[in-house]
Amino acid sequence: MLNNVRNLLSNSLRKNLAVTASGMIALSATTGFTGYEATKEHVTIIKDGERQEIRTHANTVAEVLEELNIHPRPEDYIYPAVNAAVTDDLQIVWQASKQVTLTVNETKKEVWTTAKNVKELLTAQHITVGPYDRVFPSLGAEIKKGMTISFEKAFPIQLNVGGKQQQVWATSTTVADFLKQQNIALDELDRVEPSLHEKIKANMVVKVIKVQKVTDVVEEAVDFAVVTRKDDRLLKGERRVIQPGEKGLVSKQYEVVLENGKEVSRTLVQTKALKQSKDRVIAVGTKERALTSRGSSQVAREMYVTATAYTAYCGGCSGRTSTGINLRANPHLKVIAVDPRIIPLGSKVYVEGYGYAIAADTGAGIDGYKIDVFFPEKSAAFRWGARRVKIRIID
Repeated sequence: MLNNVRNLLSNSLRKNLAVTASGMIALSATTGFTGYEATKEHVTIIKDGERQEIRTHANTVAEVLEELNIHPRPEDYIYPAVNAAVTDDLQIVWQASKQVTLTVNETKKEVWTTAKNVKELLTAQHITVGPYDRVFPSLGAEIKKGMTISFEKAFPIQLNVGGKQQQVWATSTTVADFLKQQNIALDELDRVEPSLHEKIKANMVVKVIKVQKVTDVVEEAVDFAVVTRKDDRLLKGERRVIQPGEKGLVSKQYEVVLENGKEVSRTLVQTKALKQSKDRVIAVGTKERALTSRGSSQVAREMYVTATAYTAYCGGCSGRTSTGINLRANPHLKVIAVDPRIIPLGSKVYVEGYGYAIAADTGAGIDGYKIDVFFPEKSAAFRWGARRVKIRIID
């Protein structure tokens, strides 16, 4: 019985010792884990704008990112630097870069960027945007992965529209698109230099020649013809105007081409007679003069007349006498204007102070016993003035 009691006590003691040992081991493990966790640093990481709280034994920012399976590119934004030491309550900011295609003046390249918008990207690329430069999409457009951005630097162009020239700014495009950008509408006949499909280049001169076709109607006088008729009632050398002649009138329609408001061509399209001309008819004497014996008198009669003077260039004068003599071409001739009722046209007349002359002209103011003597110069006509003279009419 005593042995049984001893065995019972021995077993109980062993059980108590085993429980105690197990408890000690468990306590030790719990205490160790708690201590390990307590030594971790509290870190806040902001990934592409999203906040995450972690605890870590990492020594550097790079190790923290590695723990989070983040493998940054050189272009990514990381703050603080990857080699910065981890401290308690550290805040790490990581923003992944995005790949975009940037074309600058037709040169294309791939760019990784953390810029928020197009303006920030161009600034990071050291590109200054001028007021006339072309950027697509707009400077405020948000950067997205895989997007395409283009930038074209503007250059000066000389633009001449309708003869008025000015300097404007343009980017590389065709002449046609450039004119659209400048809000210049072309009419059907307008001409453009250089051609519309040609590429714009710096300092190029682009000309828009404004072309118009207009109709011009002009009325023109038509000169009359001079017709001579033989008259056996008049002595040879004697000429008499039977019909004075009258100019006609025609209407001419022209198609006129204007370039920048200036006429460059004129084409006759239509001619229309408005008034027919009338021929000037002159009777030319064919009657032979009667022969007279030598020494017989040729003086028909004498008379006194009032004599004034005129020239071939007086107001309203044509330079031709009523009998067809061109006084401008023959300024040396001695000619007088007469009233044919008193002195027949074609008569040879001696005028006192003037000399021998031919009665070859008439005039509206020459009526009755008046004559007008011809002088080639105005000064001589003025000196003659108006005077009463004696004349002899010679057959």
